[in-house]
Amino acid sequence: MNSGTESVSIIAAFIAGLLSFLSPCVLPLIPSYLSYITGITFGELTQEALPRRIRFLTAAHSLLFILGFTLVFVLLGLSLTFAGGLLSRHRQVISRIGGAIIIIFGLSITGVINLAFLQREKKVEIKSRPAGYFGSFLIGSTFALGWTPCVGPLLASILLWSSTEKDIARGAALLFSYSLGLALPFFISSVLINNFLAYFKAAKKYLRVISVITGIFLIAVGIMLFTNSFGALTGWFERLFSRP
Repeated sequence: MNSGTESVSIIAAFIAGLLSFLSPCVLPLIPSYLSYITGITFGELTQEALPRRIRFLTAAHSLLFILGFTLVFVLLGLSLTFAGGLLSRHRQVISRIGGAIIIIFGLSITGVINLAFLQREKKVEIKSRPAGYFGSFLIGSTFALGWTPCVGPLLASILLWSSTEKDIARGAALLFSYSLGLALPFFISSVLINNFLAYFKAAKKYLRVISVITGIFLIAVGIMLFTNSFGALTGWFERLFSRP
């Protein structure tokens, strides 16, 4: 994979992370996540003028939560890239199977087909929140191991994609980029929670549209992975931006 194709892959993984944040399974629950990981009540989080202590706690716990799920995502990426490497002779077959599965995920998210197993929510639950900053890291790790109807197909698609990479570092980079796409808006929302609530009220009526966009995005990624056409897309971008 050349540097241009790799850049397209990294950008696509970042977009997948961003779409995960915007999904109906995550976006409406951001205030609940923040309250749970910080131990601060919703009323305290939404004060008009947040005390410096609450701002610090929110930022610190959010970063540790992000670190928790990022570590797990990257380790999953490393594992699947390594497993794919053991079957390197069949990499083309793996790419086509992975691409076909990603297309099916996309069709499911858009509502074209109904896959019951993707609609079930599976979570690794923590019955009582561990105290302190380590608790937020642990919750982030369990969040990464959970399964929701929206995030699951996106994450599984990036993991399938990473299994087709030749280099373990590239597989890890895909998952790190996905994590970054999910982490950046989460962190910004955590430190600007009042702004987030205002924007969410305006955005919630578009959640179905976001799901359809997510599905179309996955279908496009699946087709490119199936046909090994990321190089062609890179060439198109290079020609587009090199025009005078």
